[in-house]
Amino acid sequence: MFLYTKNFDEQKARAMAGLRKALEEGKVDGDIIPLLDKINSLENYFTTSSCSGRISVMEMPDFGDKVNSVWLGKWHREVSVEEVLEAIGRHEKGQLWFLVRSPILHVAARTMEDAVRLLNLAIGLGFKYSNIKSVSHKKLLVEIRSTERMDVPLGKDGELWVDEAYIERIVNIANDQLRRFKGKLKRLEEEIEKLSNITQALP
Repeated sequence: MFLYTKNFDEQKARAMAGLRKALEEGKVDGDIIPLLDKINSLENYFTTSSCSGRISVMEMPDFGDKVNSVWLGKWHREVSVEEVLEAIGRHEKGQLWFLVRSPILHVAARTMEDAVRLLNLAIGLGFKYSNIKSVSHKKLLVEIRSTERMDVPLGKDGELWVDEAYIERIVNIANDQLRRFKGKLKRLEEEIEKLSNITQALP
């Protein structure tokens, strides 16, 4: 079935205006900008949102309560044990969590064929949780996601449940995961250029 998105070019123009504003306000992760530029240079795709992946220390009233949670530390790069300990030192109340989140990108496609082509590319590069998130004549949206993730409880209401040696171990694991998914992002950036050649070659 050949499904295409109506008013795709108008939607892309609006999305690009929003991205330019976000870039001016410093709201886009710097290391993912080259990938966004390459995706948005393709005729049949544009990005709607993105995160390059992060390590964080978060204080939350209850696990999963994102609305009332507070970041005590957030990094889109490798982090040191000292930085994590400094963030933990700001904990006062609620649950204390150490988290790793892999990259996530939402990319609109012009046709279903374009969406499947991008999805297959992403999965082949290790973004195993990727999927087609929305399918309609109004929007074809591919979600690109990897598998790396950590959810580690560290304490509650100012009490720390683990020692510094344990924190050092989980920081090392988190940095390993971050290096892995940053490598995937780089490979996706390189392969997107090949997708451009494929797209341009189609009749």
